[in-house]
Amino acid sequence: MERPANLKKEIINLLDSNKALDIVSIDLEGKSSIADEMIIASGTSSRHIQALSEQVFEYFKKNGVNNCKIEGKDSSDWKLVDGIDLIVHIFNPEKRKFYELEKIWSELIPKEKVII
Repeated sequence: MERPANLKKEIINLLDSNKALDIVSIDLEGKSSIADEMIIASGTSSRHIQALSEQVFEYFKKNGVNNCKIEGKDSSDWKLVDGIDLIVHIFNPEKRKFYELEKIWSELIPKEKVII
């Protein structure tokens, strides 16, 4: 099965339709080799965060993203859904503010610092 041409847009729509808050997309091309794009969103409770991560994971699987996985399964305030070229972070709002991923990844990063 082929991936949708606009997987990022579909994931954003999925998160939005399931009441995720403050959805932000960050282009990682040229900043990191870990992925091409990152989406960050907030959930309203630990159950909401869990449900959102499972929905994103299932969407990836159904749309041909092989080897996707969920990180942070034991965490109640953060999940990462690794869709290989697209990473989705889902936080509770307090943890999101603490880590400030938008600020970190939105700034220009010299290439020699992002080789993993």
